[in-house]
Amino acid sequence: MNYLYLLLDLGSLLIPFLFSFHPKLKFYKKWKALFLAIPITMLIFIPWDILFTQHGIWGFNDTYFLDIKILELPLEEWLFFICIPYACVFTHYALLSYFPSLGLSLFSTRWISYILLSIMLILTVINYNKWYTFINFLYAIIVLIIALKFNIELLRKYYITFLVILIPFFIVNGILTGSFIDNQIVWYNDVENLGIRIFTIPIEDTVYALTLILTNLLFVEYFQNKLISN
Repeated sequence: MNYLYLLLDLGSLLIPFLFSFHPKLKFYKKWKALFLAIPITMLIFIPWDILFTQHGIWGFNDTYFLDIKILELPLEEWLFFICIPYACVFTHYALLSYFPSLGLSLFSTRWISYILLSIMLILTVINYNKWYTFINFLYAIIVLIIALKFNIELLRKYYITFLVILIPFFIVNGILTGSFIDNQIVWYNDVENLGIRIFTIPIEDTVYALTLILTNLLFVEYFQNKLISN
């Protein structure tokens, strides 16, 4: 089934794309900012992906993707960084459209952030020799600090919307890592991570998802503000 990864990408995108034109959501109005945010975020995550693939920290099962590669990554992996952020950013703003008061207090947001930063800092130091854990958590620390300093308003809402986003994340990422299918689409070298899995998903993937989406959202909000001010 060499088109399964492609189906996951396009399936994740389909409903958010169609509902982008919903009169209440009007998500298409954020396209300009989003289509600037996604390529910039890819400039961070794609080189990371290529290096980890080259060094066997993770890899891809040829059975589940088309035989098209760009810089050693399957075409579907490139599409992942377009389709999944689009769907997740859409979900974030859709939830805020229907629940505009959704969000934690600033006090709670700061303390949750401090706790997360402390945990990740400890795990980063302890697991300096596990490359996925180390790079993933180190990047998360940087992004959370930036969000705390420059856009805590986004962060206080995102902590809630991310809990909802985790539901489709566990479904899609579960399939990618071997749930419900015979083998893994994406495999991980457990020597380079904590070896703790939620079902078939390495626990680091939840932090990876948090920072991938948050990076896109930070850029979207930055460009939205620039576009409005101009």
